[in-house]
Amino acid sequence: MKTYHLQPPLSDEDVRQLRIGDRVYLSGTLYTARDAAHKRMIQALDRGEDIPVPLQGAVIYYVGPTPAPEGRPIGAAGPTTSYRMDSFAPRLYSLGLKATMGKGRRNQEVQQALREHGGVYLAATGGAGALLSQCITGARIIAYEDLGPEAVRELTVERFPAIVANDAHGGELYVEPRRSG
Repeated sequence: MKTYHLQPPLSDEDVRQLRIGDRVYLSGTLYTARDAAHKRMIQALDRGEDIPVPLQGAVIYYVGPTPAPEGRPIGAAGPTTSYRMDSFAPRLYSLGLKATMGKGRRNQEVQQALREHGGVYLAATGGAGALLSQCITGARIIAYEDLGPEAVRELTVERFPAIVANDAHGGELYVEPRRSG
Protein backbone atom coordinates (compact mmCIF):
# COMPACT_ATOMS: atom_id res chain seq x y z
CA MET A 1 0.00 0.00 0.00
CA LYS A 2 1.11 3.48 -0.79
CA THR A 3 -0.08 6.88 0.35
CA TYR A 4 -0.93 9.64 -2.12
CA HIS A 5 -1.75 13.30 -1.62
CA LEU A 6 -3.84 14.42 -4.58
CA GLN A 7 -5.51 17.63 -5.65
CA PRO A 8 -8.52 17.56 -8.00
CA PRO A 9 -9.00 17.88 -10.86
CA LEU A 10 -7.30 14.51 -11.15
CA SER A 11 -5.27 13.56 -14.21
CA ASP A 12 -5.09 10.20 -15.96
CA GLU A 13 -1.63 9.81 -14.42
CA ASP A 14 -2.99 10.49 -10.91
CA VAL A 15 -5.63 7.80 -11.30
CA ARG A 16 -3.59 5.14 -13.10
CA GLN A 17 -0.93 5.09 -10.37
CA LEU A 18 -3.49 4.12 -7.72
CA ARG A 19 -4.07 0.52 -6.65
CA ILE A 20 -6.61 -1.01 -4.33
CA GLY A 21 -5.73 -0.49 -0.69
CA ASP A 22 -3.76 2.70 -1.34
CA ARG A 23 -4.45 5.59 1.00
CA VAL A 24 -5.47 8.85 -0.63
CA TYR A 25 -5.65 12.30 0.96
CA LEU A 26 -7.56 14.79 -1.17
CA SER A 27 -7.06 18.54 -0.91
CA GLY A 28 -8.93 21.05 -3.04
CA THR A 29 -12.40 20.86 -4.59
CA LEU A 30 -14.84 17.95 -4.36
CA TYR A 31 -18.47 17.89 -5.45
CA THR A 32 -21.34 16.22 -3.62
CA ALA A 33 -24.26 14.41 -5.20
CA ARG A 34 -26.55 11.55 -4.30
CA ASP A 35 -29.18 9.64 -6.28
CA ALA A 36 -31.76 12.45 -6.73
CA ALA A 37 -29.07 14.87 -7.97
CA HIS A 38 -27.57 12.20 -10.23
CA LYS A 39 -30.98 11.54 -11.78
CA ARG A 40 -31.38 15.26 -12.54
CA MET A 41 -27.88 15.50 -14.01
CA ILE A 42 -28.47 12.52 -16.31
CA GLN A 43 -31.82 13.97 -17.40
CA ALA A 44 -30.08 17.29 -18.19
CA LEU A 45 -27.42 15.46 -20.22
CA ASP A 46 -30.18 13.59 -22.10
CA ARG A 47 -31.68 16.97 -23.04
CA GLY A 48 -28.27 18.22 -24.21
CA GLU A 49 -27.92 20.63 -21.28
CA ASP A 50 -24.92 21.39 -19.11
CA ILE A 51 -24.70 19.97 -15.61
CA PRO A 52 -23.51 21.81 -12.48
CA VAL A 53 -20.42 19.65 -11.94
CA PRO A 54 -17.41 20.25 -14.22
CA LEU A 55 -16.64 16.58 -14.83
CA GLN A 56 -13.11 16.75 -16.26
CA GLY A 57 -10.95 15.27 -13.51
CA ALA A 58 -13.65 15.74 -10.89
CA VAL A 59 -14.30 13.80 -7.69
CA ILE A 60 -17.94 13.31 -6.64
CA TYR A 61 -18.52 12.47 -2.98
CA TYR A 62 -21.74 10.60 -2.22
CA VAL A 63 -22.88 12.45 0.89
CA GLY A 64 -25.93 14.19 2.32
CA PRO A 65 -24.42 16.33 5.06
CA THR A 66 -26.24 17.53 8.15
CA PRO A 67 -26.78 21.26 8.70
CA ALA A 68 -23.68 23.26 9.57
CA PRO A 69 -23.27 24.12 13.25
CA GLU A 70 -22.36 27.70 14.06
CA GLY A 71 -18.82 28.51 12.98
CA ARG A 72 -18.47 25.50 10.65
CA PRO A 73 -19.00 25.25 6.87
CA ILE A 74 -20.85 21.92 7.10
CA GLY A 75 -22.26 19.41 9.56
CA ALA A 76 -21.48 15.72 9.72
CA ALA A 77 -20.46 14.54 6.25
CA GLY A 78 -20.17 10.78 6.20
CA PRO A 79 -20.41 8.72 3.01
CA THR A 80 -23.65 7.23 1.76
CA THR A 81 -24.04 3.81 0.16
CA SER A 82 -22.73 4.05 -3.37
CA TYR A 83 -24.70 1.37 -5.22
CA ARG A 84 -27.67 3.77 -5.53
CA MET A 85 -25.57 5.76 -8.02
CA ASP A 86 -24.38 2.73 -10.00
CA SER A 87 -26.85 3.24 -12.86
CA PHE A 88 -25.60 6.83 -13.35
CA ALA A 89 -21.85 6.53 -12.72
CA PRO A 90 -20.67 4.89 -15.98
CA ARG A 91 -22.00 7.76 -18.08
CA LEU A 92 -20.33 10.35 -15.86
CA TYR A 93 -17.01 8.48 -15.99
CA SER A 94 -17.31 8.42 -19.79
CA LEU A 95 -17.58 12.23 -19.73
CA GLY A 96 -14.39 12.80 -17.71
CA LEU A 97 -15.25 12.08 -14.07
CA LYS A 98 -12.15 10.56 -12.45
CA ALA A 99 -13.33 9.46 -8.99
CA THR A 100 -16.37 8.83 -6.89
CA MET A 101 -16.31 8.34 -3.14
CA GLY A 102 -18.76 6.66 -0.81
CA LYS A 103 -19.15 3.36 0.99
CA GLY A 104 -19.91 -0.17 -0.15
CA ARG A 105 -19.32 -2.16 -3.33
CA ARG A 106 -19.91 -1.05 -6.93
CA ASN A 107 -21.51 -3.15 -9.65
CA GLN A 108 -19.78 -4.65 -12.69
CA GLU A 109 -20.87 -1.81 -14.99
CA VAL A 110 -19.16 0.77 -12.77
CA GLN A 111 -16.04 -1.38 -12.50
CA GLN A 112 -15.96 -1.70 -16.30
CA ALA A 113 -16.31 2.08 -16.65
CA LEU A 114 -13.34 2.57 -14.31
CA ARG A 115 -11.19 0.34 -16.53
CA GLU A 116 -12.42 1.84 -19.81
CA HIS A 117 -12.19 5.50 -18.81
CA GLY A 118 -9.42 5.50 -16.20
CA GLY A 119 -11.32 6.11 -12.99
CA VAL A 120 -11.27 5.05 -9.37
CA TYR A 121 -13.78 4.48 -6.62
CA LEU A 122 -12.68 5.66 -3.20
CA ALA A 123 -14.10 4.40 0.08
CA ALA A 124 -14.57 6.88 2.92
CA THR A 125 -15.09 5.70 6.48
CA GLY A 126 -18.76 5.15 7.25
CA GLY A 127 -19.93 6.25 10.69
CA ALA A 128 -17.26 8.94 10.90
CA GLY A 129 -19.21 11.87 9.44
CA ALA A 130 -18.39 14.29 12.26
CA LEU A 131 -14.69 13.44 12.01
CA LEU A 132 -14.63 13.68 8.20
CA SER A 133 -16.33 17.09 8.35
CA GLN A 134 -13.22 18.42 10.10
CA CYS A 135 -11.40 18.04 6.76
CA ILE A 136 -13.96 20.28 5.01
CA THR A 137 -13.01 23.95 5.13
CA GLY A 138 -15.66 25.31 2.79
CA ALA A 139 -19.05 24.29 1.41
CA ARG A 140 -21.57 25.96 -0.87
CA ILE A 141 -24.64 24.74 -2.70
CA ILE A 142 -24.19 25.04 -6.47
CA ALA A 143 -27.36 23.29 -7.73
CA TYR A 144 -30.66 21.68 -6.82
CA GLU A 145 -31.08 23.53 -3.51
CA ASP A 146 -34.62 22.11 -3.26
CA LEU A 147 -33.07 18.68 -2.56
CA GLY A 148 -31.90 19.88 0.88
CA PRO A 149 -29.07 17.67 2.13
CA GLU A 150 -28.89 16.05 -1.32
CA ALA A 151 -28.26 19.34 -3.15
CA VAL A 152 -25.08 19.48 -5.21
CA ARG A 153 -22.34 21.18 -3.21
CA GLU A 154 -18.85 22.31 -3.95
CA LEU A 155 -16.61 21.39 -1.03
CA THR A 156 -13.16 22.65 -0.22
CA VAL A 157 -11.23 19.95 1.60
CA GLU A 158 -7.82 19.52 3.21
CA ARG A 159 -6.34 16.05 3.58
CA PHE A 160 -9.69 14.30 3.19
CA PRO A 161 -8.90 10.60 3.79
CA ALA A 162 -10.03 7.69 1.61
CA ILE A 163 -8.95 4.23 0.52
CA VAL A 164 -8.87 3.02 -3.09
CA ALA A 165 -11.64 0.40 -3.22
CA ASN A 166 -11.74 -0.06 -7.03
CA ASP A 167 -8.89 0.94 -9.29
CA ALA A 168 -8.55 1.58 -13.02
CA HIS A 169 -6.87 -1.82 -13.46
CA GLY A 170 -9.81 -3.98 -12.39
CA GLY A 171 -8.84 -4.35 -8.74
CA GLU A 172 -11.57 -4.53 -6.09
CA LEU A 173 -10.63 -4.24 -2.44
CA TYR A 174 -13.89 -5.81 -1.25
CA VAL A 175 -13.04 -9.17 -2.85
CA GLU A 176 -9.23 -9.22 -3.09
CA PRO A 177 -6.91 -9.65 -0.14
CA ARG A 178 -5.21 -6.48 0.96
CA ARG A 179 -1.64 -6.16 -0.22
CA SER A 180 1.12 -5.38 2.22
CA GLY A 181 4.02 -3.02 1.73
